[in-house]
Amino acid sequence: MELKDLIRSVPNFPKEGIIFKDITTLLKDPNGYKEALNQLVKLAENKEVTKVIGIESRGFIFGGALAEKLNAGFIPIRKPGKLPAAKVSESYVLEYGTDSIEIHKDAIQPGDKILLHDDLLATGGTMKAACNLVEKLGAEVVQISFLIELTFLNGRSKFENYDLHSLIQYDAE
Repeated sequence: MELKDLIRSVPNFPKEGIIFKDITTLLKDPNGYKEALNQLVKLAENKEVTKVIGIESRGFIFGGALAEKLNAGFIPIRKPGKLPAAKVSESYVLEYGTDSIEIHKDAIQPGDKILLHDDLLATGGTMKAACNLVEKLGAEVVQISFLIELTFLNGRSKFENYDLHSLIQYDAE
C-alpha cells in the first residue's frame, strides 16, 4: 500500500500559493490508517518509550494510538490557554510573528523517554519548541515522528541530534 496515494493535495489552502496536504483522506481509509499506525509503531518499538506526546491538534490522532500500542502514556502539547493546571510554555517563530505551545508541568518526569509525534514537518518550529519543553522538564526525546515531511522546507535541519522519521515525503510544492 502506498500511503502517499491516500493524501489529498488541496491547492490554495489556507492561502493562495499553498498546497495543503490533507490527511483526512488517509484517516478515513481503515487500511491506510492501520498501515500508517503500524509503520509508526515499528519505528518506535525498540526505543523503550514511556510517554508519547502529540502536538495539537493533528498530532493527537496518531499520538494516542501510538501510546496505546507502545504501552506508554499519552500527553498533549496544546496551544496557549487550553491546559487547566500548572504548565510550562515555549515560544517559536512563525513566518509572520511568534506563537507558543504548552505542556502541564507534571506531565513528564526526569528519566522519561519521549516519542514526539505530529502530522507534518514543514519548517520545524513547533516541533523544536516541543523538544525544548520536554528537555526543560528533564526527559529525553528518544524519537520524533511525522506522517508527512515537506523536505523542500528543510525543517529536518533543526533536528540533527534527534532520531527523526517521516512516513511520506514531498520534495516540492
